[in-house]
Amino acid sequence: MQRRRKGWLVLLLVLLIALCPVEVFGEEAALQLESPSALLMDGATGQILFEKNSNEQRPPASVTKIMTLLLIFEAVDDGKLAWDDLVTVSDHAASMGGSQVYLEPQEQQTVQDLVKCISIASANDASVAMAERIGGSEEGFVAMMNEKAKELGMNDTNFVNACGLEAEGHVTTAHDIALMSRELITKYPDVSTYATTWMDEITHTTRKGTSAFGLTNTNKLVKWYPDATGLKTGFTSDAMFCLSATAQRDGRSQIAVILGAPDSNTRFQEAMALLDYGFANYCLLEGEEKGTVCGQVVLEKGEAEAADAVLTEKFQYLAEKGSDDLTWEYHCLESMPAPLSAGDVLGEAVYFMEGQKVGSIPLIASKDINRSNFTQSLEKMSTLWVQ
Repeated sequence: MQRRRKGWLVLLLVLLIALCPVEVFGEEAALQLESPSALLMDGATGQILFEKNSNEQRPPASVTKIMTLLLIFEAVDDGKLAWDDLVTVSDHAASMGGSQVYLEPQEQQTVQDLVKCISIASANDASVAMAERIGGSEEGFVAMMNEKAKELGMNDTNFVNACGLEAEGHVTTAHDIALMSRELITKYPDVSTYATTWMDEITHTTRKGTSAFGLTNTNKLVKWYPDATGLKTGFTSDAMFCLSATAQRDGRSQIAVILGAPDSNTRFQEAMALLDYGFANYCLLEGEEKGTVCGQVVLEKGEAEAADAVLTEKFQYLAEKGSDDLTWEYHCLESMPAPLSAGDVLGEAVYFMEGQKVGSIPLIASKDINRSNFTQSLEKMSTLWVQ
């Protein structure tokens, strides 16, 4: 009788756990990850939705190449490189071990094909060839990587090479990886064209002749996860299995970072669990569009009587699904003296969720307005007299 009673109690407990909402037990219970370090970030706002030891410094392996790709795309955007520029492979670049596409010294490849090799096949030799082209040397490029890391607020990161091969002091964190991943996919969304290509090829042209070389994506989420947009895998015996996984669904983007997973399958399964958790439980709430006129400020002695106060950007806030709608208030100055320059702050938009302030955005002048001259002032006065 006692055994039966215990059995029913166990069954009842199991049913309660299955039926209770996630919030009762918390996200830690819903997301029990085996990987020692992980983070889930919203792509639009940068809000962190889940983290586990996210500031713990760890070797990132080839996830390093996200920064390499970011600097390549920046160089193209700045006009310092073109996609069809030819890059000559050095002895140093060709000597890279690990994951590679077997580039030979003095072989030439276009920037675009080398980016394919980095994004799809995680090629160390291609990464170093591009690093030398942009930075003059791999060391010069690494200095650029660390400078960019500081700019992005990656305070726990130190790069030693451009490809992620094991090296003392080459460390980052899940949080910092999410920051550079967000910068890459936000500023250069075209990277997804490369990062989601399952198979492609390049052509080797060397003294031995011409031959095709196949590229297969190291990121299985490209096949397994319909919403995947990238981004980069990594593995060394020191770093173990790493991944920065990006995805987009219903207009929302997310970044899931996994570091130190015990095997390849675990890193992919846990990244998918993080992404599914974020998409299932959160929604993006938005304010009015950038440039919306939110009020007017009276100009004293200006060529125009008033200046429009406009939004500098669209406000976005990530909330749990089922939350009350986002509300906002616009607060403008009553008046100010001319002259006025475009970009001068004229007030602020304040945003609320369930009565609590969740953010604000400056309201600015949309254009220059000069101080009225003597003739214009007389004309205004005569108009007033006539009235």
